[in-house]
Amino acid sequence: MVIHVYIASSSGSTAIKKKQQDVLDFLQANKIGFKEKDIATNEENRKWMRENVPENSRPAIGHPLPPQIFNENQYCGDYDAFFEAKENHAVYAFLRLTVPPGSKEAEIQAKQQA
Repeated sequence: MVIHVYIASSSGSTAIKKKQQDVLDFLQANKIGFKEKDIATNEENRKWMRENVPENSRPAIGHPLPPQIFNENQYCGDYDAFFEAKENHAVYAFLRLTVPPGSKEAEIQAKQQA
């Protein structure tokens, strides 16, 4: 399973650029396979992302903004949900991936199940 991160390579927003880079850096640092899907240069990517972000995860006004994260075609969440998962040591669960043995997230899961 591959994580798809929908980004905007030519965003004028510094905040969006920082959020996108935070997600990509985390995935790279943890050797989690991913593909960047640029919505700024590819209309199909933009259309697919907008159509596949669930209704309850869309902003009240406008379109969903990058980064948006999917595991293949399954929606994981936006940056805020990713950040919360990172803070709670639950990124693998957020990404719908198997938690690596010996990781902080695996330790927390084991304690919760005990």
